[in-house]
Amino acid sequence: MTEAERLRNLQVPAGVVDCVLDTDTYNEIDDQFALSLLVKHEKTNVRSIYACPFFNSNSTSPEDGMERSYDEIMNLLTLMGDEEMKKNVYKGSRGYLPDEKTFVESPAARHLCELASQYSRENPLYVVSIGCITNVASAILMKPEIVDNIVVVWLGGHYTSWVDTNEFNMMQDIAAARVVFGCGCPLVQLPCMGVVSSFYVSGPELDYWLKGKNALCDYLVKHTTEAAEEYAKGRVWSRIIWDVTAAAWLLNDGGRFMLSEIIHAPIPEYDHQYAYDNRRHFMCRVTQIFRDPLMQELFRVLAK
Repeated sequence: MTEAERLRNLQVPAGVVDCVLDTDTYNEIDDQFALSLLVKHEKTNVRSIYACPFFNSNSTSPEDGMERSYDEIMNLLTLMGDEEMKKNVYKGSRGYLPDEKTFVESPAARHLCELASQYSRENPLYVVSIGCITNVASAILMKPEIVDNIVVVWLGGHYTSWVDTNEFNMMQDIAAARVVFGCGCPLVQLPCMGVVSSFYVSGPELDYWLKGKNALCDYLVKHTTEAAEEYAKGRVWSRIIWDVTAAAWLLNDGGRFMLSEIIHAPIPEYDHQYAYDNRRHFMCRVTQIFRDPLMQELFRVLAK
């Protein structure tokens, strides 16, 4: 892939977009919003959904996190009444990359290899990843030639002005992040702190715009409110719904939801910092989220 071709594929696509979603859906409350936006939006044709691993207080291991995420994907599709999409959900990695050269076998990574092979640099498959990027890195290691056929949109890491890169999606599998940042595929990064941290929603907004609209909306309102009230019951609260922004990059025609810049791909280091080399290929990094227009679009689609 030439640099000109890479830069072309880093532009927001026009028309209906073929995409896949890689998600740790049970990890928090934001994946549910992002998945629902992609599946329900008229501009996105979701070819498949992959469950990825995570390990925190909501799981007992990375494998357990992946299994719980798989179940939550199915739960959301039931709420949306989309039984057909359930045929296109795949379980992902049961652990993280052991190093930067060894993939982790999974149905999700194998399916991504096969699906991406049907696309081209002129007609790429958009891979939206909103968890640790193990599944995507494994697919690239399995079949390196797919880097020309995909555009990876990842919510991970922090903005370079932040004190570190010790962000949940990146720190779980730095080897995977290094594979993706270094492989040369067109890459769009949604940094968390310093950029996406501005995209938050409050309880009264959820009640006003979503409550009572449909079963999915009622679930999202209840789930988000319960999560917030675990630490803020009786107090003012808002929740950052990070993952929505990665899905929304595909919808960002005319720059209506976010701004971005083209940079040389930094190198995620194991000490939770970035290293820099201006001889590296270009990538796209989002720099600003227009919170209100994007929130309005999210509410419109979810309430359909």
